[in-house]
Amino acid sequence: MPSYEPMSFHLETERLGLRPWAESDADELCALASERGNSERGNGAPAVERGREVISATLAATAATGLALLPVRRRAVGDFIGYCGLTVGRSTVAEPEIAYELLRRAHGRGYATEAARAVLGAAAATGRERLWATVRTWNTSSFRVLEKLGFERDHLSADDRGELVWLTRSLP
Repeated sequence: MPSYEPMSFHLETERLGLRPWAESDADELCALASERGNSERGNGAPAVERGREVISATLAATAATGLALLPVRRRAVGDFIGYCGLTVGRSTVAEPEIAYELLRRAHGRGYATEAARAVLGAAAATGRERLWATVRTWNTSSFRVLEKLGFERDHLSADDRGELVWLTRSLP
């Protein structure tokens, strides 16, 4: 199996900064989970301790794989708006999955595309040749982002949550 350089864990774009998670990000991660309806208590934000556990597991996965999901902040004001990065997810270390999620207030401003474009550059710099993305069939916004980035539909699968579209993109 080929060896890959770790991806850069500090990325900047014109409007955004991406850097590794810190324990202090737990509240913001909980707010994001709460927006998507994935809370520990069913209503409201999950316990901050659970957020810390997720961050700890994410940092451990980063250390093991050299891949990272990174918090995204607007550079002008420093506020957290979501995350973007590479993960093994449903794929492999050699051909990781790009993933992103933003708070609703950040939707429709091109932030997901901008952050994902920076992650594409970081992925290419590791020597990888292809990335995957998986998207639920209802998520038209994510399809638009991935199409702007040159991802193409590969195949469809299903799991207990419904249909899932797999997309790929070759890296230069």
